[in-house]
Amino acid sequence: IMHYTAGMILSVVFQLAHVVPNTEMPLPDKDGNLEHTWAVHQLYTTSNFAPTNWLVNFYTGGLNHQVEHHIFPHISHVHYNKIAKIVKETAAEFDLPYNEYKTMTRAFIEHFKQLGSLGEKPHAA
Repeated sequence: IMHYTAGMILSVVFQLAHVVPNTEMPLPDKDGNLEHTWAVHQLYTTSNFAPTNWLVNFYTGGLNHQVEHHIFPHISHVHYNKIAKIVKETAAEFDLPYNEYKTMTRAFIEHFKQLGSLGEKPHAA
């Protein structure tokens, strides 16, 4: 039961942070290089969810702040709320994405929309 519960929590956090419509999954060019630097890549590929919900923040150990977690992996999650404001302002200043869903419910809805999109038969080119 413990392993099942931990696995479900971990998979939900990963899915809501990465498999949602507002994130991108860029592919490398023919030489194996990505278009953006490492930090900018994190902004494109991660999304926060329920960032102001103290219970979600406590329950996930701050992993609902995925953007900050990816950019500052060695900083304690107790600082993510304050760091988030700076990261969001800096992203806006440089016209970079800052992906975020205000509630966990919205993140779940968008995740299931993304799964539906990924499950569609590809259109012929």
